[in-house]
Amino acid sequence: MKTAFKIIALIVASIIGVVILNAILVKFGAAGPTRIVIISSVITLVTGFVAFVSFRSGRTTAGAVCAIICLVAILVDVKGSQVRKMASTPFVMPPTTVSSVVVKEEDWAPVLSAVGSVSAVQGAVLSTDLGGTVSKVNFESGGEAKKGDILVELVASQEEADVDLARSNLLRTRDLAARNVVSKQDLDAAESAFKQKEGIVQHKQVRAPFDGQLGIRQVNVGQMIKEGQEVVALTALDPVFVDFALPQQELAKLTQGLEVQVQTDAAPGRKFEGKLTAINSMVDAVTRNISLQATLENHDHSLRPGMFAKVEVVLPEKHKTVVIPGSAVSYNPYGDSVFVIEKKKDPQTGKESQSIRAQFVRVGEARGDFVAIDKGLKAGDVIVSTGVFKLRNGIPVTINNDLAPKPQLNPTPADS
Repeated sequence: MKTAFKIIALIVASIIGVVILNAILVKFGAAGPTRIVIISSVITLVTGFVAFVSFRSGRTTAGAVCAIICLVAILVDVKGSQVRKMASTPFVMPPTTVSSVVVKEEDWAPVLSAVGSVSAVQGAVLSTDLGGTVSKVNFESGGEAKKGDILVELVASQEEADVDLARSNLLRTRDLAARNVVSKQDLDAAESAFKQKEGIVQHKQVRAPFDGQLGIRQVNVGQMIKEGQEVVALTALDPVFVDFALPQQELAKLTQGLEVQVQTDAAPGRKFEGKLTAINSMVDAVTRNISLQATLENHDHSLRPGMFAKVEVVLPEKHKTVVIPGSAVSYNPYGDSVFVIEKKKDPQTGKESQSIRAQFVRVGEARGDFVAIDKGLKAGDVIVSTGVFKLRNGIPVTINNDLAPKPQLNPTPADS
């Protein structure tokens, strides 16, 4: 009973001593890890001494309790020392791996961008003048046609018989007129009747009005068709027009003959070149846009009427432009910025390292994967090209361009 009481008294006394010692250390401004080390060291010495004395005097229970407390204090002391050492060591941010690019200055011709549609220089949906039964179809869907080719013929046996009769009457009338047997009026009437009958036969045929490519046929042999029924589409595909519009404030920059570059998703990676051939005489009163038309060569028929097209009108003057990849720009509501990579030397060790500095820029025109920088950078600056969202001002970096993407002026991303 006495032993238990002594143990409890020892524990209470130890707690009171720890509280008093901690208050003293706090008053002298000791840090938390330092206080832990000092208090645990004191507890280790005291409990170690008491345990030794207890074992020597035969009080094994008290000695065992003090030995356990001493062991715990030793562990706390070791851990506190480790924490104090870590706290006293300044934290150094490990370098962040980034990809870089050198700012370049290039000649960029100013362009006016728009979207438009491809249209045919000549195009028509052919139809019949008269109704009847289809007797011949002289073309294949998607084939080529020359001007004057007979594409479709209707049954015209009765009309051809009428033509033969009218021809005979005309020949007979001419013979009689030569002998002054019939009047000039009778001869004119015979010629008119012949031409009328011949015209009816010709209207039983559908001819190509110009050279071009045929579409898909809409009639079949033996089919009864009505007057004006569509037969096939015929389109001239070389050259082609591109129709587009620009705001009225650009009108002063436009003249016929300017170079026009056209791109379409149907021919990825290709740029079709042509000339601005027509400027509308009026500005649209609703949109305030001026309608324009460019003419492009289309030898391989890659462009088809109705296609969506991205159009750029190239203006004649050129100017030096600072150019960087668009991925290097950090876009923010308070201003766009890039990270410039700079070399710094440690004044103590003399070792050179690289860090980044945020630089506000004014972004201009974008072309493909690149953007123009109107203000904030100069040619030769080295900047971070990708992953700017994860960076902050002043952190150390290392450069690794092994997996850096290659920006392109005319990118062709794969369909997802």
